Amino acid sequence: MTKLAVSSSLFDEGGIIPSSAIHSYAGGGNRSPDLSWKDAPPETASFALTCYDPDAPTGVGFVHWILFNIPRDTSSLSEGAGTAGANPSGSILGYTDWGNNEYGGCAPPPGDPPHHYLFTVYALDVPKLELGPSTTYAFLRFNLRGHILAEGTLTGLFGA
Repeated sequence: MTKLAVSSSLFDEGGIIPSSAIHSYAGGGNRSPDLSWKDAPPETASFALTCYDPDAPTGVGFVHWILFNIPRDTSSLSEGAGTAGANPSGSILGYTDWGNNEYGGCAPPPGDPPHHYLFTVYALDVPKLELGPSTTYAFLRFNLRGHILAEGTLTGLFGA
């Protein structure tokens, strides 16, 4: 499987996520970071994106962002694309563990060591997933099976 190169102008791989992308509960701006990706296979028909914290003390992690049906000619998202109307035309924001359909920033429990936030972009072989805004992380991942041509992850860190 091809690997996508995913990056942000706000933090490097393994770097600290800036306050602009931290949830307002933790004193941040709660804006999704800008992301760029490259090296998608030529047959890519669309992209999907997730932001997942495997370190959250839930037993199953915590999902901060779901965006899918991103047009194939898209190779970046601007800062703040995690809100309705700011994401690419035709794309759909899924339902996060914050209980809504928008990016929800980092906010680990006070005293926890820094959490890892995995921003993963998937290149897909279908132009559209027949899913709606009630789509959860588990349901998206199930529906991605057999459609992923390439993927890449940018990991950022944040501790309260």
